[in-house]
Amino acid sequence: MAYKTSKQRSRERVVQALYQYLVSGGEVLQIEQQFLNQKEGKISKAFFSNLFLNILKNLTLLDELIAPTISRETDELGSVEHAVLYLGAYELKFSAEVPYKVVINEAVTVAKLYGAEGAYKLVNTALDKLAQDLRSAEINA
Repeated sequence: MAYKTSKQRSRERVVQALYQYLVSGGEVLQIEQQFLNQKEGKISKAFFSNLFLNILKNLTLLDELIAPTISRETDELGSVEHAVLYLGAYELKFSAEVPYKVVINEAVTVAKLYGAEGAYKLVNTALDKLAQDLRSAEINA
C-alpha cells in the first residue's frame, strides 16, 4: 500500500466522520473526538478538526456550490459521495493554498476507497466543474 501523508489520512478520516454525521446525525463534538482518538495511522489533528468542523458550518453553502455540478439533487447523493464532495468543495472554496489538482486528486482517491463503484467519476466531474468556477485564475495561469 502506498505511503499516505498525515494530511491524506486526515482527509480520509474527515470523509468518514462526515459520513457518520450524514447517516446517523449525532453530536458533532462526539464524532470529532471519536475520529481524533482513533489509533490507526497518524493524522494531523488540527487539520482534521479544522476541516471537519468548518465543513459542517458551511453545509448549506457547500450544497449550493455542489448542486449545479451534478445531474441530480444533492439529497439523492450517496452519503460517501456527498461527504467526499463536501470535502472537495470546501477545499476548493476555502483552501486556496492547496492546488486545485491536489484537491480533486485527493477527493477522487478517497471516493475510490470508500465510494460506490464508479463514484469517483461523479466526484471528479463535479469538482472539475467547480474548480473552473472557483479557481479559474489558478487554472488559467
